[in-house]
Amino acid sequence: MSVPGPDGQATLIGVDDLLDPVGLGRTESALYLRLLAAPRSTAEDLAAELDLPAARLHRPLAVLTEHGLVTRLAGVPARYVPAQPDLAIDALALRRQEALERLRAHARDLTRQLAEAPRGSAGDLVELVEGDQAVLHQLARIQSSAEREVWIIDCPPYLLGHPTGNEEQEQAMRRGVRYRSIYHAPVLADPEKLQNALHLVAEGEQARVLPEIHLKMIVVDQRVGMIPLSFAETETGVRILVHQSPLLRLLVTCFELLWDKATPLGVAQAPGPEAPDRRDRELLAMLSAGMKDRAMARALGVTERTVTRRITQLMTRLGARTRFQAALQAARRGWL
Repeated sequence: MSVPGPDGQATLIGVDDLLDPVGLGRTESALYLRLLAAPRSTAEDLAAELDLPAARLHRPLAVLTEHGLVTRLAGVPARYVPAQPDLAIDALALRRQEALERLRAHARDLTRQLAEAPRGSAGDLVELVEGDQAVLHQLARIQSSAEREVWIIDCPPYLLGHPTGNEEQEQAMRRGVRYRSIYHAPVLADPEKLQNALHLVAEGEQARVLPEIHLKMIVVDQRVGMIPLSFAETETGVRILVHQSPLLRLLVTCFELLWDKATPLGVAQAPGPEAPDRRDRELLAMLSAGMKDRAMARALGVTERTVTRRITQLMTRLGARTRFQAALQAARRGWL
């Protein structure tokens, strides 16, 4: 397929699915492209060019006309001219986008209606989700549906054997969803996991740490949650999806109690001129979370002796006799 270029020479256009994103098929795309190359063609002209029976083109030409991509000229035989591509396709794409937004709004309304509808049996209150991929799909789905807040307790064991990034979380936070996460401190001994957690904090996550926690969960908008079927050390790949119920309220209460006990993770955005550098503030954050020297050394990529020396220097600077006092003083000064 070709259309005349600025110099009068033919320019090749070979996009069979040009109009597919706006819900039109290959025949409509081929007709539109052919009309761009040969305006004022009749149905018989187009049929000959596309090697199709003329009767098969009546409906596609009507569809193109309805969508404003083609105009039928008066006269016999009828001739067709194409609309200017940038204006016509832009307008069509905009209408399609508006329709999709209305569909999304209807979907949210239906979700709220289902959530508010009374549930009759225990089977309606919980669902069993089996298999790694099914679990990952549900985790992505419920986070994508978040409107206000998501609470996470992050601890091993992990699906697929290791902690992974959370693209849905970053997308939700960009939409204004508030995230609060509680981390199992030993996990942050992994430098990759620590850096990922600090990245999420920098993006807006509120994060806290507990020295030991073995209760993995996620709660979205206090209307749906997910917990493992078992809290054993081996990942089973099975989750329980919990809808609004006394069990979900129990999970909410549990999270709030643990949140109050946890230590904030991250560094202040504006700690003041007297604050230590970023590396020492990271060290203080890990110290306040109860991490051991060896774990902190691995996370920071330094020797255990360096960690001990830097902690001693920080304690002297803070006037603290114990590590606990150092963490407390750092928090009071806004260094954590």
